Amino acid sequence: MARHVVLFGDSIFDNAAYIDGGPDVAAQLREALDPEDRVTLKAVDGSISEQVEGHLGDCPTDATHIVISSGGNDILHHAAMLEQPCGNMAAAMDMLSEAQSVFAPAHRSLVEAAKAFAVPTAICTIYDANMGPHITTAMAIFNDAITRNIHRAGLDLIDLRMICDEASDYANPIEPSVTGGAKIASAIATYVSEVEAKAAQTRVFAR
Repeated sequence: MARHVVLFGDSIFDNAAYIDGGPDVAAQLREALDPEDRVTLKAVDGSISEQVEGHLGDCPTDATHIVISSGGNDILHHAAMLEQPCGNMAAAMDMLSEAQSVFAPAHRSLVEAAKAFAVPTAICTIYDANMGPHITTAMAIFNDAITRNIHRAGLDLIDLRMICDEASDYANPIEPSVTGGAKIASAIATYVSEVEAKAAQTRVFAR
């Protein structure tokens, strides 16, 4: 049976503007799947979790698999905070905790909305990107919230931290390159080929 994969989210999937005419993730996924399969790109560059949740209502009724990548733009809203000096480690952790407390409910609402789909649905973590070790460390705080939300909902997880793990995977500090996009597309293709039905517990895909 032909499969119809729908991609929701942000510039992780909607990355055409950053790859100098190269194939975007959706195009690479089409190449990775069977000729009769379809891919619909509903991701919109710049979207935050609340906006991605709103986009879910535009999901094609014949979708067989849904993949969502969201959270990176939410975190960019806290970028100024991540550059602020702190007097001590406790103060820094308090700032990160406050930022996570804003992010986690918004992402949880998106995940719970995605849970309503009857077809296999995977949520991506945020990759580490090329933004320096302090940002990578801060990302772990937000990815903790993401993975908890996914496991609570019983949806599937695609761990982009493990997939986009080289500098060449990025076209700039935060957007996937053609190389990184190929890795993401391959991971999604693996998910689609291995998962035919929704399950009650989270399945993790990391390559």
